[in-house]
Amino acid sequence: MTNILIIGHANTSRRWENELLARLSAAGHAVSSSRAPTPEPNSRGMDNVLALEGRRFDPSLASRSGPLPSGDTSSVDLIVDLTATAARRGTPVLTLEFCGHSSFAAGMTEMLASRRLPELTARLDGVAVARARPMISDRLWLSRTSNDLLAGTISLIAQCVARFSTGKLAPIAESPAPPLQKGGFIRHYLPFFVRGLVDRAVQKLRRGRRPFYWQVAYRLIDGPGVAETGQLDGKPFTVLADDGQRFYADPFVLERDGRHFLFVEEFPYAIGRGVISVAELGTDGTFGVPKMVLEEAHHLSYPQVFAHSGEIFMIPESATARELVLYRAVQFPDRWVRDTVLMTDRDFNDATLLESDGRFWLLGTERFGHGSASDTMAVYSAPALRGPWAAHALNPVAVDHSATRPGGAFIRQGDALLLPVQNGSRAYGGGLGLMRLDRLDDFDVRFELPQPIDPGTAWARAGIHTLNRAGHVEVVDSAG
Repeated sequence: MTNILIIGHANTSRRWENELLARLSAAGHAVSSSRAPTPEPNSRGMDNVLALEGRRFDPSLASRSGPLPSGDTSSVDLIVDLTATAARRGTPVLTLEFCGHSSFAAGMTEMLASRRLPELTARLDGVAVARARPMISDRLWLSRTSNDLLAGTISLIAQCVARFSTGKLAPIAESPAPPLQKGGFIRHYLPFFVRGLVDRAVQKLRRGRRPFYWQVAYRLIDGPGVAETGQLDGKPFTVLADDGQRFYADPFVLERDGRHFLFVEEFPYAIGRGVISVAELGTDGTFGVPKMVLEEAHHLSYPQVFAHSGEIFMIPESATARELVLYRAVQFPDRWVRDTVLMTDRDFNDATLLESDGRFWLLGTERFGHGSASDTMAVYSAPALRGPWAAHALNPVAVDHSATRPGGAFIRQGDALLLPVQNGSRAYGGGLGLMRLDRLDDFDVRFELPQPIDPGTAWARAGIHTLNRAGHVEVVDSAG
């Protein structure tokens, strides 16, 4: 446990500051707060837009609220100064930069003006110690953009506190300081909003009557595939056909007794949620129409299927139900039962299993009420498949739109383990990279930077979202 003092502005705070206090308290830290003598910098333009949007949506994390409550500040291990103005007290001080600025409003204005992707930096006594690149999932509404950015901010601070508590908060390389833009918030916000309206209209025209659309594709190959070449070249993929009343996504393939089975998320538009379906590879080298084999009252996706101890299991995503469930095949591939509830009260997305040295690991992205489901990596481990599962001491281990959410099972290349990770820098489903695992144990989690999978003639789409392979069957998917 770490004793933390959060310093907010004297006159007001933002909702995210109270969420931060609650998040750190829930993690077991002793948290107190105090108010700096300086008022918050003027952000009238941003506040007015948030107030207008608040009539349509719930209040944003960036909306104003009362100042942080005062508390006992007698014993403090770490100060989290949200004002970047507090006087030094002989205690380590953590501060934040939003796109190169010390205030959120100035950082948001900078992001709108420069059109750069958001970047957050945490500094301990002025030295950069952590960085985050939250995913922006809605680029039209300011309140939703703010939620994504500020949820990432809370996770970044939680990450720093976890590493500080374990003695692992260390300096990182500085990013080159970009030239800062000039002009007030409204001047840059209006062009941003107009561009967002135009982009949304274009997306609707492209989709036609479908609200959204994904496609799964497969190919039969011998030798190197996408994971080895790093690009979508070679033999062309074949699209798994749909009837226009549904789409298929999140393909996983399992080889069993010389037969290949393709598991997918099937999303029938009529019911508005995902189910798990399966198709078998025929003697002609094609997959037939997938047949539903697992349905719940909530959305299911990412049907990670695998063999263990002579049985076949599946861990699909069920984050909307705030649970993670291990299913077991009682008659493969058609009948599945709920074997074990691995986690409850967790919004855990695309949890990807790894067994290493007799221990089991799940890596995925975790959302804490607000923000994107695709930018904050969390790790859990257990001594056995059925648990008990425990959170890693350094959770969240990363906040990054391009290096956190898995896009397929781990890939073994010699002694190396690669994790496909989604690139959501511009849009969800915008691309995929391969990230080498350097260290995974109870003390640390380390990956190299992801190497992007380059486009190629084998799959003529804007990018891929999932990559898996079993034997000579390789599968991918993409958004439309």
